[in-house]
Amino acid sequence: MNTNFEILDYIVFALYGVIILGVGLWVSRDKKGKTKSAEDYFLASKSLPWWAIGASLIAANISAEQFIGMSGSGFAVGLAIASYEWMAALTLIIVGKYFLPIFIEKKIYTIPEFVEKRFSSQLKTILAIFWIGLYVFVNLTSVLYLGGLALKTILGIELLQGVIGLALFAAAYSLYGGLSAVAWTDIIQVVVLIIGGFITSYLALDIVSGGDGMLQGLYNLYEIVPEKFDMILDKSNPEYLNLPGIGVLIGGMWVANLYYWGFNQYIIQRTLAAKSLKESQKGILFAAGLKMILPLIIVIPGIAAYVIVNDPSLLSTIGETGLTNMPTQGSADKAYPWLMQFLPTGLKGIAVAALAAAIVSSLASMLNSTATIFTMDIYKPFFNKNANDSKTVNVGRFSAAIALIIATIMAPFLGGIDQAFQFIQEYTGVVSPGILAVFILGLFWKKTSNKGAIYGALSSIPIAMFLKIGPKDWFRGSVLNNISPNLPFIDQMAITAVLTMIVIGIVSYNENKEAEDKKGINLEKGIFDTSPTFNIGSFALMILLVGLYSFFW
Repeated sequence: MNTNFEILDYIVFALYGVIILGVGLWVSRDKKGKTKSAEDYFLASKSLPWWAIGASLIAANISAEQFIGMSGSGFAVGLAIASYEWMAALTLIIVGKYFLPIFIEKKIYTIPEFVEKRFSSQLKTILAIFWIGLYVFVNLTSVLYLGGLALKTILGIELLQGVIGLALFAAAYSLYGGLSAVAWTDIIQVVVLIIGGFITSYLALDIVSGGDGMLQGLYNLYEIVPEKFDMILDKSNPEYLNLPGIGVLIGGMWVANLYYWGFNQYIIQRTLAAKSLKESQKGILFAAGLKMILPLIIVIPGIAAYVIVNDPSLLSTIGETGLTNMPTQGSADKAYPWLMQFLPTGLKGIAVAALAAAIVSSLASMLNSTATIFTMDIYKPFFNKNANDSKTVNVGRFSAAIALIIATIMAPFLGGIDQAFQFIQEYTGVVSPGILAVFILGLFWKKTSNKGAIYGALSSIPIAMFLKIGPKDWFRGSVLNNISPNLPFIDQMAITAVLTMIVIGIVSYNENKEAEDKKGINLEKGIFDTSPTFNIGSFALMILLVGLYSFFW
């Protein structure tokens, strides 16, 4: 696609790259006479303020699968896909109030380390290996692929060149500097991605309004395609299997969000690096607030693209170049890159920088967390228990580099995925319900045993796959007739989580009928108390959520 990238666009984009690398390397420098410790490298010296934590959480979360994949789902589904963002805001509040106090009190580096303290080193190792595999073969690989695809669509470069360029850019500062470099550059990345996202959103809505601005464009969208603004889909909607009506609010969406925001290393690691628990909770609240505005810059452009490509009068205003490589229901993920080509010179460079910021910040976060888990949960306990800080940090850098190389090799093989955001959610959803069940019961039920957790974790994947691919003919004429691949994957996740909890509960109770598990967590009185700021902010967000869902029901 010819996007007519001008000299000014290249200058803007290059300036962004220089600033990110400069800040990342400056933050990464070793202080005079001091070598980085493990805490410096993996937890940013436990020095992050609330605003850095909140910005870094969003930068780690928003990547190509949001900008490209969620806009694509906006094109295909509509505003209903924004539930992933708005429900995440409420999830963050729950994580901040009920999970963080326990994690920070335990002084952990990694989520698998918590598993060892609560259950056993055996289960910790199982989950550490699983998470490394998930980060390398699903998260890193998909972000690189979607990022490379976006650069190919926007700039016309080869997919492999884009993948390699993004990988090298992320590696340039994150491998050396660790979490500190990632978190502090994330502040810049978030500002760039929000500004760039708003620019693209404004352009798309201005086209829809015929040049009358963003607000008029939003009004026109709502008038032209009101069905795209239904937050709760009914069974007649062709996308019901992806977003199954009320199940989004009370079912498996909670599984996806609680797993992602509560027990995902590359997300939770930022909160563990806070100056204090209260600082961490304020950062969580800030991130929840940012989540509320994100659909405006990553979902609305997809809906606008849908209106534009289906309205000949609007297409006539964008010129001949706009008539090529247009998104369709079968290639919805082209929507966001397609819109970006219409930006004026200079602003196009900012928008591409925003997309690169989203991609690179997520890559850097995933690399750092992969390195943290490998080093602290695999290398130290099994290969070198007495490794000093220098050795530990070097192993972290080396393992991150290997992970990035593997993901770079794998990324080009992911071609042909439509609605990538939904694809990633669906296949992550095979494993997340079991892990969530282990953590929820481990945190809040003292009888939960190591044996019960292992049985639950191992049984959850067969349960999930049975619900996902079990032939309908197996159940013909029985009460199980509706449990099949025709069951929405979000509902499958909810059922898997409940069944896994039952397995854990039965095994654990048989072990600990008379007493609590010896590693059960004692929840001290007042552990879940939060500051007035956190309480007021949380209440305001919940009122806003109720208002949004009531209006767009």
